[in-house]
Amino acid sequence: MGSLRFNYKKRLSYIPFVLVLLDLQHEGVQCGKNAEVENHLELGKKLLAAGQLADALSHFHAAVDEDPKNYMAYYRRATVYLAMGKSKSALPDLSSVVELKPDFTSARLQRGNLLLKQGKLDEAEEDFKKVLKSSPSAKEETDAKTQLIKCDEMQRLLVQTHREFNNEDYRTAAAQLDALLETCVWDVALRELRAECYIQLGELGKAISDLKAATKLKNDNTAAFYKISTIYYKLGDHEMSLNEIRECLKLDPDHKQCFSHYKQVKKLNKQIMSAEELIGEEKYTDAISKYESVMKTEPNVPYYTMQAKERVCHCLSKNQQALEAIETCTEVLKSDPHNVNVLKDRAEAYLLDEQYHEAVRDYETAQEHSESDPQVKEGLERAQRLLKQSQKRDYYKILGVKRNAQKKEIIKAYRKQAQQWHPDNFQDEEEKKKAEQKFIDIASAKEVLTDPEMRRKFDEGQDPLDPENQQGGDNGGHHFHRGWNSWQGFNPFGSGSFNFKFQHN
Repeated sequence: MGSLRFNYKKRLSYIPFVLVLLDLQHEGVQCGKNAEVENHLELGKKLLAAGQLADALSHFHAAVDEDPKNYMAYYRRATVYLAMGKSKSALPDLSSVVELKPDFTSARLQRGNLLLKQGKLDEAEEDFKKVLKSSPSAKEETDAKTQLIKCDEMQRLLVQTHREFNNEDYRTAAAQLDALLETCVWDVALRELRAECYIQLGELGKAISDLKAATKLKNDNTAAFYKISTIYYKLGDHEMSLNEIRECLKLDPDHKQCFSHYKQVKKLNKQIMSAEELIGEEKYTDAISKYESVMKTEPNVPYYTMQAKERVCHCLSKNQQALEAIETCTEVLKSDPHNVNVLKDRAEAYLLDEQYHEAVRDYETAQEHSESDPQVKEGLERAQRLLKQSQKRDYYKILGVKRNAQKKEIIKAYRKQAQQWHPDNFQDEEEKKKAEQKFIDIASAKEVLTDPEMRRKFDEGQDPLDPENQQGGDNGGHHFHRGWNSWQGFNPFGSGSFNFKFQHN
């Protein structure tokens, strides 16, 4: 089946050459000849028959240069251009043929077809009418009549389209433009009009597609490049916006609109790239400042404001500014409640603020919209462990410090708590027993939170002093759930031995 499809396509590709060869056999009129021109034409004809289009074209160029009045040289060169898909280049040659030989119906018919594709309906109609008046062959007559009907249909449809567009019925206008562009495929104005319909309908991707086609159909189309750039800008794609506006300035470095827009996009792009570099370097405070500048640079496009706030939320969370992160992330989630990145950042901020239920809820919401995200899976498991842990012993709460407390803060809090709850401070037996247990918890908290590895495990939701979390009954040399006697002789205020005795009644 694949080989049949290939052969079918291969045969189709030969059709232009067959048509070309049929035209080249046309000897209806003798041209003024000279040996050199005829030699180029003959060689070009043979090369064309062999499918060597570029070589054939060079001979037809030479023939035109040698004899600018030779209409057949222009016609054969136009035929090669058409076979190569270079219709723009073929059109001037066909016009030269018609000018030199007004009754050459084949050239006029081909020119009319090209003009129709360009949307030049009046000019195309004139060519088809003249074909009918110049004794055409039966096929040429049929083709010309068919194309005249098509011209009439396009003209009526074009009037209707402009009426619908002016009435702001953009959906109907776009549908009519679809029909027009099936025939007038190279009409720049129609593509730009359909792009405007798509813009009004909010279908910006389709608008960009039509405008890009317009830039290829019209070489100096600065207006289309400017519009593409502004669309990308509003969509939040500042890098693509910058690329397109540069294309406009390549065509016209002094273009006022393009230059003004270029300066704005370049400034914004530089700020965003700089902010992202700072985040990569973990300079979160500086990155926050840079994204605040982004919001000042472009306050009128909502996308950039929300993008900046999303990244500020991320930086605050990474910078362990829990309350500020929660506030900013929540603001973003009001507009974009399923934003997985923001849900993850707020969940982490909730964990820092010990709001474990809220953290689990955010990770669960994120998982609903990103089941395959490994960060979400790991974060949810950690949040669930911390929630469970919080319902048991929380070493941070025992010492009264935040989860992001530095080691010196932890030691200071430990010394204060140890001094307060030292059992020798209590005479009543029940109070002394309570103080002994409290002192054990305080000492355990200090042991875990001042050891980097033990603290890491605890922050992940595991209690390194809990026998349930130990494998094989060994926790790597650390003692867990020590009794009161094991702490006797321990100095809570220094690194040496305890310098006073416990008194027991």
